[in-house]
Amino acid sequence: MREYKTQMEAARKGIVTEELKKVAQKEHMRVEELMPLVAAGKVAICANKNHKCLDPQGVGSMLRTKINVNLGVSRDWKDYDIEMQKVMAAVDMGADAIMDLSSHGDTTGFRRKLTSECPAMIGTVPVYDSVIHYQRDLATLTAKDFIDVVRLHAEDGVDFVTLHCGITRKTIDQIKNHKRKMNIVSRGGSLVFAWMTMTGEENPFYEYYDEILDICREYDVTISLGDACRPGCLADASDVCQIEGPAQRLPESAFQTRLFFRCPDRQSACQSLRTARPFPSQADSLPAAP
Repeated sequence: MREYKTQMEAARKGIVTEELKKVAQKEHMRVEELMPLVAAGKVAICANKNHKCLDPQGVGSMLRTKINVNLGVSRDWKDYDIEMQKVMAAVDMGADAIMDLSSHGDTTGFRRKLTSECPAMIGTVPVYDSVIHYQRDLATLTAKDFIDVVRLHAEDGVDFVTLHCGITRKTIDQIKNHKRKMNIVSRGGSLVFAWMTMTGEENPFYEYYDEILDICREYDVTISLGDACRPGCLADASDVCQIEGPAQRLPESAFQTRLFFRCPDRQSACQSLRTARPFPSQADSLPAAP
């Protein structure tokens, strides 16, 4: 039985995991050099304990830039076998991560096929899958439904998930008061915005953030904070809606009990685990939305 929940926790305990050794070798670093970076949250080794065929990679400070490939099954493209061929072709050509953005059909079966056969890191956007998984209208979903989909993805072996935590009820008022040229162009952001507007409820990924981190810690899943209010044109860049999300809108408890880090590829993320005490500089190190 493992004496740790996450790669970061192992590094803090001085435990050299097989994943750490493999990443150090790939990055031409000594284990002694890499371990402090993982312990400090400057490097994430995205390695879900249920992704058994994973060839681990490190993401973060002092490491090589990693290549991610977006794909997935959609209403316009329903051939799972062809999509899986594209996955393996991408891996053969050097892709380090596969982002499954499937939005139609048997998303669960395709996701499980990925984590059972693909050696690259696997990422998903759970909010995309929520309506498909439950086969219900968006307005009928509950906060628990969204959280349960995050849990399902973690159980299936997904190594990282993109969550749109920063858009809140306050953001809705800001968008109404500060008109944009192109409104919300993030798909995940627009789904969360629509759900909040229809139900009058708070963003579940924001309100139940601590519960999500507990789920992610259990399976060692890394969270990528999706920029729900990213601009669609220059006129909307750096407006109040974007500046106030995503990391700035997280609950205070997230800063008190968790460690956040910034990946060099401009994707903000957090390592999913509890810390014994907060790091003094962690809140100051949080990035503005990319």
